[in-house]
Amino acid sequence: MPPSPSLPRGRRVAADAPPRLSDASIALAGLSAVFLFEMLDTSVLNVALPTIGRELDSSTTGLQWVSGAYAVAFGALMLLFGAVADRVGRRRVMLVGLALLAVASLATVAVTTTEQLIAVRVLTGVAAAMTTPGSMALAFRLFDDEGLRVRALTVISTAGLVGLAVGPTVGGFVLAIAPWQVLLLADVPIAALAFVGIRSGVAPDAPAGLRHDPVDVGGALLGAATVTGLLVTPTVVVGATTASSWGWVAVALTVACGVGFVVRVRTARHPVVDLRLLARPLVSSGLAFKAASGLAVAGMSYLVTLQLQFAWGWPPALAAVGTSPQVVVLLAGGRLVGPFVQRVGLSRAAWVSAVTVVSGLVVFGALSRHGYVWVLVALVLVAAGMRVVGVVAGASVLTGLPVDRTSMGAALVDTSSELAGGVAITAAGTIVAAFVTGSITTVPWTAPRLSGFEDALTIAGLGLAAVAAVLVAVGMLRARTSDAPASTATPAGSTTRAPSTASAPSTAIATPAEESSRA
Repeated sequence: MPPSPSLPRGRRVAADAPPRLSDASIALAGLSAVFLFEMLDTSVLNVALPTIGRELDSSTTGLQWVSGAYAVAFGALMLLFGAVADRVGRRRVMLVGLALLAVASLATVAVTTTEQLIAVRVLTGVAAAMTTPGSMALAFRLFDDEGLRVRALTVISTAGLVGLAVGPTVGGFVLAIAPWQVLLLADVPIAALAFVGIRSGVAPDAPAGLRHDPVDVGGALLGAATVTGLLVTPTVVVGATTASSWGWVAVALTVACGVGFVVRVRTARHPVVDLRLLARPLVSSGLAFKAASGLAVAGMSYLVTLQLQFAWGWPPALAAVGTSPQVVVLLAGGRLVGPFVQRVGLSRAAWVSAVTVVSGLVVFGALSRHGYVWVLVALVLVAAGMRVVGVVAGASVLTGLPVDRTSMGAALVDTSSELAGGVAITAAGTIVAAFVTGSITTVPWTAPRLSGFEDALTIAGLGLAAVAAVLVAVGMLRARTSDAPASTATPAGSTTRAPSTASAPSTAIATPAEESSRA
C-alpha cells in the first residue's frame, strides 16, 4: 500500500484501516447516533420543562435539578470512565453505556415524582459519560490518515448539531399530541442504533492499544468531586440571597478536592491524568482552544436569549427565527471543515476558528444593543468558528496523545468544554443579577431598568470574551511551541514525538506499536 499523503515519509497506513470514509459507514452511523442522543436529549428536555413542572408539581429548585443533574453526572464522571475505557476497552465501555442509556430511558415510563425523574437524569448522565468521549476516541482510531480523521469527527459532530437544531421544533410538536415521557423514550431507539452500529462496525480494542496499569480510583473520585463542586457551587452561592454558610462550605470543599486532586495526580504512581501528557503542546493547545470555544458559545447562547426575549420582548417563536442563522451555518458548514483544515493545517485551523468564536462574542457585547443586525453577525461568527474548532481541537488533543490514552483525551476535551460553559453561564447570570434588581421575568421594565440590563449584557459579553481571548492566547503559544524544532520533555521511557507544523496538517501520527512503546 502506498504511503498516505498526510503521514511522514516512511510511515504507512495500517493494513486494516479503511482507505475511505464510506468503508466505515456502519461504525460512523453508530458513533453519530451517540452524538445525536447527547444533543437531542438536552434540547428536547428544555422544551418540556414547563410541562414536566406542571405535571409533577415541581418546585423551582427541583425543576432546575431535572436539567442540572444530567450535566453534573456527565461532567463529573468523564475522567473516570475515560481512564476505565483506556484499560478495559473503549468499545466495551461504550456498549455498556448504551445499554444503561436504554434502561434509564425506559425507566421514564414509571416516573411519578420530580425526585424519580432527577434519578433517571443522573443515570442518563452516567451513560453519557461512558459513551460520548468514547465516540470521539473510536472515530479517531478508525483511521490512520489525518484528513479522514477530521472528516469522521465532522460527520459525527454534524449528527449532534442536527439534534440540537431540530430538537426544540420536534419537542414542541410531540408535546402537542403526546405526553412528555415520549421525548425521553426516543433515546431507546437511538441507543439501539448506536449499539448495533458500534458492535458491528468497530473492532474490539487490541491489547497493544490498552493500558494495563490499575485505575487511580482515588484520583478519579477527587476529580469527580472537583468537577461536581465547580458546577454546583456557583448555583448554591448565587442562588442564596446572602452568603449562606452552605455556600461557603461548598466553596471550601471544592477547593479542598481540587488541591487534593492536583496533589494526587502529581504523586500517584499511575495517576488518572498524567500531567506530563497534558504538558504536550498539541494537547494543552487543543484543550485551551476547546475551553475558549465552550465558554464563548455557552455565554453567547445565554446572552442572546436574554437580549431577544427580555430586552427586546420577542416571543419565543420569533426568537427561534432570530437564532436560526446560527443553525444554518452549523449545518451547512460541515463540508467546509475538511478542506479548510487541509488547506491551513490543524494547528492554524484551531486558533483561527477559536478567534472567530471569540470575535462573535466581542461583536455581541459591544454592538448588540444597537440592533439585530449585530446579533446576526455575532451568531454567524460564533457558529462558523464553533463548526471548526469543535472538530480540530479534539483532533489536536488526540493526535498529541499515545494511542492508549485516547479515551482519556476525549474525556478531557469534553470536560474542558463543559466546565467552561458552566462558568460562562454562572458569570453572565451573576453580572445580570448585580445590575438588575428584582426578577427579570416578573418585575415591569422601566427605561432605567432596561438601560441597566443592556449594560449588564455588554459587560458580560465583553468580560467573557476577554477570558476566552486569554485562553486562545494560551492555546496559540502552546501551538507555537509544538512548531519549534527543539525537543520537549516526555514521560520516562518515551521517545519524542515529531513536531507538527502550523502551515500543514499535523503529521506526527504514530503507529499503535510505536505509541505503546512510549507509554
